[in-house]
Amino acid sequence: MAVQSLYRRYRPRRFDELKGQEHVVRALQNAVIHHREGQAYLFSGPRGTGKTSTARILAKVLNCEEPENGEPCGICNSCGAIDSGNSYDVLELDAASNNGVENMRDLIERSSLGNPGRHRVFILDEVHMLSKPAEAALLKTLEEPPPHVVFVLATTDPQKVSETIRSRTQHLQFHLLPMHDLDEHVRWVIKDANLKVSEAAIAQVLTQGGGSARDTLSALELVAAGGGEADEQLSPDEFVEAIIDRDPGRALGATAAAIQRGADPRMLAEEIVRQLRECFLSLMAPDLVQLPEQRKTLVADQARRMGASTVVRAIEVLGEILIEMRHAPDARLLIEVALVKLTSVNNANDNSSLIARIERLEAGITRDASAPMVRPAPINAATGKVQLGGKATVKVAAPSAGPLSDEQLVSQWADVVSGFKALARAVFSAVSAVGCVDGVLTVSAPNDAHQRKAQEHVAAVEAQLSSITGRKITIAFSAPTTRPSAAAPARAKAPVATDEQIAEAVFEDVDPSQLTSAPTTKSTTTTSVEDQLAKAFPGSKLVEKPKKK
Repeated sequence: MAVQSLYRRYRPRRFDELKGQEHVVRALQNAVIHHREGQAYLFSGPRGTGKTSTARILAKVLNCEEPENGEPCGICNSCGAIDSGNSYDVLELDAASNNGVENMRDLIERSSLGNPGRHRVFILDEVHMLSKPAEAALLKTLEEPPPHVVFVLATTDPQKVSETIRSRTQHLQFHLLPMHDLDEHVRWVIKDANLKVSEAAIAQVLTQGGGSARDTLSALELVAAGGGEADEQLSPDEFVEAIIDRDPGRALGATAAAIQRGADPRMLAEEIVRQLRECFLSLMAPDLVQLPEQRKTLVADQARRMGASTVVRAIEVLGEILIEMRHAPDARLLIEVALVKLTSVNNANDNSSLIARIERLEAGITRDASAPMVRPAPINAATGKVQLGGKATVKVAAPSAGPLSDEQLVSQWADVVSGFKALARAVFSAVSAVGCVDGVLTVSAPNDAHQRKAQEHVAAVEAQLSSITGRKITIAFSAPTTRPSAAAPARAKAPVATDEQIAEAVFEDVDPSQLTSAPTTKSTTTTSVEDQLAKAFPGSKLVEKPKKK
């Protein structure tokens, strides 16, 4: 006789044995206690989360001879018959194989018949597989069922259930089990069943289960049959590390090793995507990561080294090939090409690869922000001179030790000015820094005219100084001095920016390709005032002013 599988042996038979579905248990127990049970329920959720088991428990408590606090007693004749599967009060129907209209008509006829218990419970599994005529036949019975009948519809895809059926049911959604609940349940099953399973095997079982209690117990049973040790499988970490290191050879080697061990290319791609999803959640919402603590730390480190853009791009690329694998003659080739594309970004020319390369360049610039960035000046081949708008620019950043202090701002004033925009740099090159106290920078212009010109650019200069120093800087002008003080050593007179220098600065960053010629108009310098007035007022006559007598 075959041994009963673990997921059937440890199937919950009471509400308090359900794991991770407290919201469903609370709703159903309260309905039973207060005698407000509905006549139609819709249970939806991923596979292995307890939908059918909950429907059976509900049927037991509705027909139990001595229920207590919304729980079945489990020892009466009705509970025993439901547990053994030969109760006349419960009818289970697989809608995937009984999806025709004739099957629904037969079910409707049965619903009108009497039964030994208080309620007749119909459990329809995978109800989204019903045909349209079958849904129409079921609809009227759901709307006005016999008083003693309760329908429980179960589905893994509630979106495919028609709106009219959903509107006539109480919809309860089942969730995947949290990792700590599954871990606790698996260890209890191991102890109760007297199994010998290593810690590594338990971690592997939890990962394979993916939040489904039935899938987890099935994986546990397979591991226990194999000796209680973790299977020698290629971890998806190998592929993630290959993407991080941009090593296509490592990725291809890992693919070959996984396929040689019997891995299906599609399942391998799905496993890598699941790992990348955990990396994505680790960056965006760490609370949603359902992994053991040690594994969670490893995934967080991988996500940090990959970066959000790389993780998203990898998920998109692998997601596309998963769709193409449905009709591909060689699925292995698709996953190999995708992995090479992800690990060799510099050799790819698609938009996502180009964006990834730009982001890496930006990241490199950010890491080396203390170094000056110089743009080479393009040379006009015809004249041998620097092209208009092609003057090399240098960005001066704050020292690596930290933002500029007040003293450094004054002592390095010439370097700071060289990082200003073109026009501000031309004007402030003749302005000297006198001192800086509490964020107020006092500067001196060579004369009143130059000071007025510099004051036009104060707002832009203050904003740039604030970004360099990391704090708000305000500029104050001292009285212009054209001769050195008697107490101070004589200084060379600061050069005054000429109109030609200012004009050169204005046009320094102009792109010649964006310049357009102004429309040519006929000169009016030789036209007399009378002619201009006559043209402006057609039909008018020139009348001479009478002379005074």
